[in-house]
Amino acid sequence: MAEVKYQPRTQAQTRAEIDQGLRSYMMGVYNYMALGVAATAIITMAVAASPAALATVYSLKWIFFIAIIGMGFLAPRLIFSANPAVAHGAFWGYVALWGLAIAPMVGTYLAIDASLVYRAFLITAVTFGATSLAGYVTKRDLSGFGAFFMMASIGIIIAMLANVFFFQSSMFSLITSIVVVLLFAGITAYETQQIKEMYVEGDAPGVARGKSIFGAFMLYGSFITLFIHILNILGIMRGEE
Repeated sequence: MAEVKYQPRTQAQTRAEIDQGLRSYMMGVYNYMALGVAATAIITMAVAASPAALATVYSLKWIFFIAIIGMGFLAPRLIFSANPAVAHGAFWGYVALWGLAIAPMVGTYLAIDASLVYRAFLITAVTFGATSLAGYVTKRDLSGFGAFFMMASIGIIIAMLANVFFFQSSMFSLITSIVVVLLFAGITAYETQQIKEMYVEGDAPGVARGKSIFGAFMLYGSFITLFIHILNILGIMRGEE
């Protein structure tokens, strides 16, 4: 019997295997996110097509707003639970909430000028793709921006609520949306880098799946936020023409 000699893996082989695993992991993240965006579009369009459903959803808008904020804090714990069904339930529940929450806004713009919605989606896709790619390939460590992005997001939420209840100014809304788009362009790059850094070659399947769903959860929220505010910018600019 011929002797089989052990051939240790070279550093280049190991690096190539890690790169292949990382690409598969990131593709899983983007696939989950894309499915979430598609599901949101289906839910939103279905609600927008029914005046009765639209009125019901609009009457519950603050419940959806609170639920989305709550899920933003609760879902990560559920996603990293040992139960895959719970992880998927948290992600798809978040997707459904967003689909219902943005239906009144999207339905309004579809009635005014449907091209605004499609243009907003295209601009969002290009913006998201460019900033996510930048976050993936950059060698600069973006982790130091995490605290700033958190505080800025809280400030933006407070500013938007103040405009809804007190100022009710379209100009203030326009400025806020511009700031949000710039902020979440940065957040998308930051999140992509953090998701990339979460990858570990030896993760157990359940852990790897949880990381993929959590990454999709992060990027999905940024995509939808960008879409909402880009649509708001286009709508306000159209009204001022």
